[in-house]
Amino acid sequence: MFYFGVEHEVAFINNQGKFADFSCTQFDDFNQIIQKLPIYMDDYSQLRIGDAGIKQKRWYIEGFERFADSEKVIDCVPKGIEIRTTIHSTIQGVIAELSNSFELLRHVAAEWGFSPVLISFNPGQKIYEPTPPLNQYELQRIEASPEEQTAKIPMLTYGPDLNISMPSLTSEQVINLGKKLTFYSPYIIPFSFSSPFYQSKLWSGLSIRTYIRTGSRQAATVFLEKPEDLIESNPILTKMARIPSEVGRIEFKAFDSCDDFSLYGALLALIKGIILDNSLPGCATVPDRDLHQISGRYGFENKEIFLMANQVLEAAETALKDDLDLHLLEQLKDLLAPGKTKADRLINDFKEFGTIEEALRQTYKLMGSGE
Repeated sequence: MFYFGVEHEVAFINNQGKFADFSCTQFDDFNQIIQKLPIYMDDYSQLRIGDAGIKQKRWYIEGFERFADSEKVIDCVPKGIEIRTTIHSTIQGVIAELSNSFELLRHVAAEWGFSPVLISFNPGQKIYEPTPPLNQYELQRIEASPEEQTAKIPMLTYGPDLNISMPSLTSEQVINLGKKLTFYSPYIIPFSFSSPFYQSKLWSGLSIRTYIRTGSRQAATVFLEKPEDLIESNPILTKMARIPSEVGRIEFKAFDSCDDFSLYGALLALIKGIILDNSLPGCATVPDRDLHQISGRYGFENKEIFLMANQVLEAAETALKDDLDLHLLEQLKDLLAPGKTKADRLINDFKEFGTIEEALRQTYKLMGSGE
């Protein structure tokens, strides 16, 4: 039995037509949206609230948490709003919930002048520098954790966590699957590429998010029950589960964001197929930075990336031969054949409409808008 979940980060344009990032948006700007969204009391056995109390709902403000001289959070600098689903036993169920949650968010955000847009790397900002500068306690906190040492990078990136678990797996098996997904990450991530802008202009590739992020940050994370099962790596591969429902979970974190949630369904099916496959031998504890940078720049136009993506897709298809989710891979086969990505569409829209903001406004249009 498989279980699935999705965490999807949403970026916005505000009513002045500006990209709503930390340079022009306050916590309260997004919090007024969160406050109007519903709360589901039955979620709490599955969804982690966290010490800061920000994650009270299926929607929460994603950002950089600031501290005084203790673990108490005194501020959260926002970058967007994250949607997280509850745990489902089917891919169809998790995608349906994500779609419904997104439409609720879109509707409420519009009341405050915010429109969701698809992008996977901040199109205007090169770096994030906390203001005021980090205090001594915050610096010590960052030094203590490899993940925290790269915490500024996620302030610029937008991407999903695609979560999958099988309760029957041992810790060793889950770790090995995390290593397998880490190895094959650069070959499968172009299916999602959607970040061709950098410093307010076209970048020379398809995913600046991948180019900058993966290698410094992990491609996959696995959550374990026992501390003795953790392995050391930088970036991290293994973490302690924070709530019981996280035990045995594999989070794949290297995909760019998608505005067609059916593509998340196809990518979950691909991950499921990779987990079930016994033919792919690749294994890596940390992501290959150089290979991810090649992938981020060229995608399927690179011959090695294309051929290995095809091999992985065929292996997943074979592994899912008697599975009801096999048909979901057809979407990926249709993308791989021409080798085109959402980033190519964003580039074309930029050339047609003349600005990054107008190109971004063309995203999410097919989702519940009637357009």
